[in-house]
Amino acid sequence: MTSNKTKQPLNSKKEEPGLITGKLNTDSQASILLEQIIVLSTQPRRYFDSEALEQLIESIKQHGILQPLLVRLIDGGKYELVAGERRYRAALSIGLKEVPVVIRELDDNTAFQLAIIENLLREDLNPIEETESILQLLAFKLGKNIKEITTVLYRLQRQQKKASTATHHVMGKVESDSITNKVIDQDEGDSNPETHNVMGAPLYNNLNPNQPESVNPDLTIVKEVFDSLGLMTWESFVKNRLPLLNLPEEILEALRRGAIEYTKAKIIAKIPNLEQRTAFLEQATANNWSLSEIKQRITSNQAPTSTNKKDSNDYIERFAAVTTKIRKSGIWSDPKKRKQIEKLLSQLETLTTE
Repeated sequence: MTSNKTKQPLNSKKEEPGLITGKLNTDSQASILLEQIIVLSTQPRRYFDSEALEQLIESIKQHGILQPLLVRLIDGGKYELVAGERRYRAALSIGLKEVPVVIRELDDNTAFQLAIIENLLREDLNPIEETESILQLLAFKLGKNIKEITTVLYRLQRQQKKASTATHHVMGKVESDSITNKVIDQDEGDSNPETHNVMGAPLYNNLNPNQPESVNPDLTIVKEVFDSLGLMTWESFVKNRLPLLNLPEEILEALRRGAIEYTKAKIIAKIPNLEQRTAFLEQATANNWSLSEIKQRITSNQAPTSTNKKDSNDYIERFAAVTTKIRKSGIWSDPKKRKQIEKLLSQLETLTTE
């Protein structure tokens, strides 16, 4: 099954987003030898649907390459592919000698951004590729690595929840104080209600939506990236897309192949046994079961589990004991073990934010 962006909950804008920095020269169109083009390993696209590629090959055989590849001139008279790797692969498969290209004078940073954005605007992009590409773009814009970006996004989410809770409490206090002041005015016969308005002014000013918020540079950049892409809000990305990266590997692979929608994948991933989960995944994709069918079949095949208070307390005590050991141990000096802990922490953060 080929993934299609129209099946996703949020669609991308088709115009090129305003994220590119750096000076672009006037595009130069030409035909160059295919052997002059170099595809770097840093290209953001890693999975190519074989069926869709075959369709493109047949189209090129009949009509030629209708949309030129985007390249930039590098040393030695070679050209680096910036966008259009699927067309490049199709041309290579057919045995074309020359291909039409648009040549731009791009620095490394601009070329990298263009490659990511072109990848994000594809129609057949699956949710895993989309999530990974957005993380790549955020990593570039914020000057951090991918793992740091995930941590930043979860931190911003927590800060937003705290701010929302604080605002709710303050609003409740304002309303309560307002009612109290009215009662006092009536009881004491206060003929100058402006006194209470002045006393309450600073509190109300803090809640004024027109007042500038304290500037968070990370949040500002994150918002700019998502606004420019037009795919989804950053809040939706953190809530619905980041957890996908913690799914079991066989589920991730099915998503990358476009074999299953991510809403179904998240349900199947809850099957704890690897063999049962893999077999169920194969059946679900082969028979194209609906989301409701998947839920029903999983529910009917799972035996009810009994958990008592003792078990619950045992888990809590074990977790507390493990965290205490981790704090006191020298495990942090071991890069491999530290990497495992970081992955587990990311999974725990995901669980607590769902």
